[in-house]
Amino acid sequence: MMTAYGAIDIAVESLKKGAYDFITKPLDVERLVHLLNKCIQHQTLIRKNILLEKQLFERQTKIIGESKKIKNILNQLKIIAKSDLTALITGESGTGKELAAKTIHEWSPRKEKKLIIVNCPAIPESLLESELFGYKKGAFTQAMADKKGLFEIADKGSIFLDEIGDLSINLQTKLLRFLQEGEIRPVGENRTKKVDVRIIAATNHDLQKKIEKDLFREDLYYRLNVVNIRMPSLYEIKEDIPIIANFFLNEFCIMNNIPQKTFSPEAMDLLVNFNWTGNIRELKNIVQRTALFSSGNIISMDEIKFDKRGSSKAQYFNEISHLNVDLLEIPYHQAKEQILRDFSVDYLSEHLKKTKGNVTLAAQMSGLDRQYFQQLMRKYNILSERFRLQ
Repeated sequence: MMTAYGAIDIAVESLKKGAYDFITKPLDVERLVHLLNKCIQHQTLIRKNILLEKQLFERQTKIIGESKKIKNILNQLKIIAKSDLTALITGESGTGKELAAKTIHEWSPRKEKKLIIVNCPAIPESLLESELFGYKKGAFTQAMADKKGLFEIADKGSIFLDEIGDLSINLQTKLLRFLQEGEIRPVGENRTKKVDVRIIAATNHDLQKKIEKDLFREDLYYRLNVVNIRMPSLYEIKEDIPIIANFFLNEFCIMNNIPQKTFSPEAMDLLVNFNWTGNIRELKNIVQRTALFSSGNIISMDEIKFDKRGSSKAQYFNEISHLNVDLLEIPYHQAKEQILRDFSVDYLSEHLKKTKGNVTLAAQMSGLDRQYFQQLMRKYNILSERFRLQ
């Protein structure tokens, strides 16, 4: 914002300089009019960009949609935000759980303080404790000075723990202590510290099943699940797909300074009926890729740039027409989950076969982060040891 307004000041200074030149030089009315018009156009363009960027930022921090489900979720978030209760957000990957957490924080009395976002699987387990709770100088070899943890940094604000189902039992115990006592203990410290932080957690796991397998503490689950909100999968809010797709399209065009584009009715129909296993995140990626490579202002059906699993509309319709007949006998959601599970198990297993159980190498071959590859292995009960014996 400051940069844009600074540009306006520069334009004004240019106008002043032009006026001075006009006064000190022979009369040139055309030159002065040209200078005035140029400055006015420049200022108008800058102010328009400022307004668009502001509107875009405001929309990026809001959940988009007009369906009954989305309206119900927004109402729930408003109610949850007014309280200071711990919230658990559930739903498939790519459904907007982080955006829901941001919405709760922005609508809460804590909005003036920090919202710290932590992607639990992305931080190695050996480092996660010190990242969350901090450490004392000398606690370990690299601890050359005291360091505040993310909980202490978020004091009086909120902390969002994404994919909390991947926390180790040890860290679950420490988190439970905070929820019970409002205290943390930095690594290497003998005393506890009081911090005032609201916890918002999210997971795409079935925590009840993890509890049954002793992979998640039941007492922690009930501490986290004081209020629960489930983000719907994209197939549940298909009527919102045109709104969401057009928003992503407009956003991409504005941010990349390209002429505004729109989807043809056939292209939009394809988007609405596509099987979005990656939900909103996948939709956004495909809309951006399509906007980048499409020609003209109207995007046709043939220009939709699907990923490898649906690289063209012909492949898309071909996949639909060859569904296993047995899958057609069960509800859509169950059928989709079964197809995704079968594919994931086969895909991960094949890579582990090729690498003889080397998870790091298998993750590299599949283009996935190692932690995420391990997360999928745990989700589908795939053991690397089995492949080392083959």
